Amino acid sequence: MEAGTAAQAVSAKPDLELDSCDGIFLTYTLVSREKEYPHVKNVAKQAWAFKSMATLMNVGDEELKDWKMYIGFQHKEILVSADGAVPIDAEEDFPTSVGNGTTLAGNPVTDLKTAIETASDFNQMSVKVQMSGTQFGLGKGGKPMPKSIKLVNDGFKCPAATRKGSRMSVCCKKDPKAKAKLLKKTKFPPRRYGDLTIAYDVLQAFSNNYYAQVTIENNHPLGRLDHWNLTWEWQHGEFIYSTKGAYARIKDPSECLYGPAGKYYGSMDFSQVANCQKKPILSDLPSERKDDEKVGKLPWCCRNGTVLPPIMDKSKSKSLFQLQVFKMPTDENRTAITPPMKWHIDGVINPQYKCGPPIRVDPQEFPDPTGLKAIETAVASWQVVCNITKPKPQTNKCCVSFSAFYNESAIPCNTCACGCNDVRKCNNKASPMLIPPDALLVPFANRSQKAIAWAKLKHLKVPNNLPCGDNCPVSINWHVNTDHKAGWTARITIFNWADYTFDDWFTALKFDRYFEDFEDVYSFNGTRIPGIKTIFFQGVKGLNYLAGETNGTHEYDPRVPGKQQSVVSFNKKNVEHFDITRDGFPSKVYFNGEECALPPIRPMKSSGHHQSSISLLAIIFSAFVTFLLMA
Repeated sequence: MEAGTAAQAVSAKPDLELDSCDGIFLTYTLVSREKEYPHVKNVAKQAWAFKSMATLMNVGDEELKDWKMYIGFQHKEILVSADGAVPIDAEEDFPTSVGNGTTLAGNPVTDLKTAIETASDFNQMSVKVQMSGTQFGLGKGGKPMPKSIKLVNDGFKCPAATRKGSRMSVCCKKDPKAKAKLLKKTKFPPRRYGDLTIAYDVLQAFSNNYYAQVTIENNHPLGRLDHWNLTWEWQHGEFIYSTKGAYARIKDPSECLYGPAGKYYGSMDFSQVANCQKKPILSDLPSERKDDEKVGKLPWCCRNGTVLPPIMDKSKSKSLFQLQVFKMPTDENRTAITPPMKWHIDGVINPQYKCGPPIRVDPQEFPDPTGLKAIETAVASWQVVCNITKPKPQTNKCCVSFSAFYNESAIPCNTCACGCNDVRKCNNKASPMLIPPDALLVPFANRSQKAIAWAKLKHLKVPNNLPCGDNCPVSINWHVNTDHKAGWTARITIFNWADYTFDDWFTALKFDRYFEDFEDVYSFNGTRIPGIKTIFFQGVKGLNYLAGETNGTHEYDPRVPGKQQSVVSFNKKNVEHFDITRDGFPSKVYFNGEECALPPIRPMKSSGHHQSSISLLAIIFSAFVTFLLMA
């Protein structure tokens, strides 16, 4: 066993480093480390259990609100527990992988007061975080320490941490170059901007229960939710007695009946309780329940879980519901309200959001419901900020294929772009085979013969084990149509391989070099978003739905995907040295806010190919034909 002492974390007497610090003093101490079972000879695979402690102490002259500490773990660590904090960038509940580092946020202590306002009360000035976990790749004489620790709050600057044995420390000070934000002074931290924000407002409070309102608000031009599911984790045994504007996916009273709630609320009829789970899953109500007197009649509710980008419809960029929460004896005081932690929200095809912890903010203000010119305030309010994250490889929900008039082959979606379950009959690591463009209309299961025949025709290599499919419910083909002196055109085709319809769909394409050269789209509505150099496409009125996959004409025909298509035209006014093979393809593609997987290569020209010279009349005619086909 390797061990340090917990007393090293916060010394009884201030050491020299702490004495000379004028800011926030951070430490990380390895308390103990011992070999775990199974014992193996391979050092890289041997697991070691570790216990450690992180501390933060405010020795500056300003209170630190909503502290966040980064610990640069580097040995494939798995964090099993963290008493006094929550990892805000973890993808799952404990145990969670933190081998690339993690950021901890305070729970329940989120703020650190100064010695001046507390008369040096260390309980209010500092916080300890006790951690336990597992790490790999180090022998008995290894150095199982993080590579760095730092404070990540805005306006602070941290030098490299110093290390003495099994202890690291650093003093983070206010950055004099950081520009102070002009914010309205509030009792609690100000509300923050996020791609998606969730408000948890307590409307009424009683000794053993309270009424809360949850408001989901989309702020990102490409953010979206469809059939959203919202989940969190109660901290003190709370349960949901009733809901309005949403419903719990599982209604099982057994967790209440046979748990602490059953003993405390002995006479309660738990068969009427909406949800007793520690981690409830809540969903929006369908639109037909909007005017229901019992569960509806709320603004922004009951849209079947659809939250649109504000650029599409500002009135549909919010979702709201209410719930009645019963508390347990630890929170019997009327004002003792602990918000749920570990918030997570997802949907069908939409961006992947990562949510931080709930932060106490000033009470939300509401207009008086009677119509008087008065303002009502919530009893207490918390804000949860969720931001869009880039999908990991093979976890996308949509993909893109490329093709062009100057190359006979189409580059299909990446192998396993949206994941692969069964790889016994295919190769999940092989590159996708080039195919004729018409094969893009055929489900992947029926493409093999076309791909093999095309490979033989074009003298391409056929692997022994064919690559797996992309497994994406939505695929998008970007086809460069023409290239002439004044401009160029492309055709975008969206395929829906799922069995459900996408209402109010949108797709967006980012163009790094020629964003300003976009002229028109002929069968969709198109809007420029200058800040992110993205063109936003959505269906025209009456065609703003993307139908699902249907059966073919005959019983033996392959299934037919739902499809939307349009021609897009560009000029060449703002781009010098235009190269269609480089500049004719988007750098990012989104569908309903989800970033789609792009092919690693683009269609190339053959050495003897000449650019086509297409007149503007031909471009307009092509767009007109496409519009007729759509109609």
